Amino acid sequence: MPAKRRKLSNPLALAVLAFLAERSMHPYEIAQLLRQRGKEESIKINFGSLYTVVQNLEKHGFVTAAGVQKQGNRPERTVYAITDAGRTEMHDWLTEIVAAPRREFTHFEAALSLIGVLPPDEAVEALQTRLARQEVLAAALRGALAKLYETLPRVFVVETEYQAHMLEAEAAWLRGLLAELADGSLSGVAEWRAWHETGEMPAEWRDLEEELPGGAGGTPGAAQETQDARKGP
Repeated sequence: MPAKRRKLSNPLALAVLAFLAERSMHPYEIAQLLRQRGKEESIKINFGSLYTVVQNLEKHGFVTAAGVQKQGNRPERTVYAITDAGRTEMHDWLTEIVAAPRREFTHFEAALSLIGVLPPDEAVEALQTRLARQEVLAAALRGALAKLYETLPRVFVVETEYQAHMLEAEAAWLRGLLAELADGSLSGVAEWRAWHETGEMPAEWRDLEEELPGGAGGTPGAAQETQDARKGP
């Protein structure tokens, strides 16, 4: 089932609704809490656009101005509260994101789909560099988690656990791929190397292209089967 088309799709708007579900506050306080709780590590946040996000939430009836707050010589600040419609939207939206996997088009996946353009040795070097960096990032996250566990219940750091697990899973996959490239057991690697040595597309690959849906010009591999698998039943 396709995801519902929502009036707002920016995850920052969802974060604002979640914070206002705790209590009413002004946008500046929301920004402070986003920083304090480290949400910029899991949500792409443009703090300069936060006020615009709040205004859009108000426009669609998800939040409402609940009063004005003034402290000392500071300018007045509008305090916002979540509405019943906002609570419903927050609940449905968050449930949908958690329950329904979404196709993510990452830069790394795009590069992997085109990696044959690189000579095999250069590809190996780049993959080794990425692996080393991913291992450093994963170790740093595990270290940070160890400290967080000392003061916070795990429920507050599950997104960081997820980040660490994803880094470790990618690192494990990279190690396996690099091992197959090193011993030559990765199918197609001999043709890949021959292509860069001779400058000519191997006959085996040309034959594969002719068998692909759409004819020549495709990428060798079971393209259609992969697309069907991603669509699901």
